[in-house]
Amino acid sequence: MKNVLRNIFYLFFPLLIGSIIGGITSNAIDYSNLAKPPFSPPSILFPIVWSIIYLLMGIAYYLFQRNVYRNKKVESFIYYLQLFINALWSIIFFVFKWRLFSVFWIVLLFIFVLINTIQFSKKYKPSAYLFIPYLLWLAYATYLNIGIYLLN
Repeated sequence: MKNVLRNIFYLFFPLLIGSIIGGITSNAIDYSNLAKPPFSPPSILFPIVWSIIYLLMGIAYYLFQRNVYRNKKVESFIYYLQLFINALWSIIFFVFKWRLFSVFWIVLLFIFVLINTIQFSKKYKPSAYLFIPYLLWLAYATYLNIGIYLLN
């Protein structure tokens, strides 16, 4: 039973964090009022994409934990650190409206997700592959973040 609960935690913790942050930021989101760069998506796309990414992130970590039997403390630390940095970005961008700082923060997030992906790839490649959509979305989100900062 303990293993089942741990596996459920691994799978769904990112979704839980995303939901909590969504609740914290929901009244502060001003995306529709901002000037946006070309190729900006409609606001309805964000919760869909992030839910998929959080689910992929949870699956990646679950598979990593299940298939790597030792020496995984560094990867686990980086995983939870990037998740923490991810959660704070929404607060920085939407609640505090620190648009320039959020640019630096999302670059920091991208770096840690890249490090996490590289670390996963050294010990269990399928987990790293599941992080690729996350990296691609973060690259796009960084473009949007920079564009919003410059236009507002």
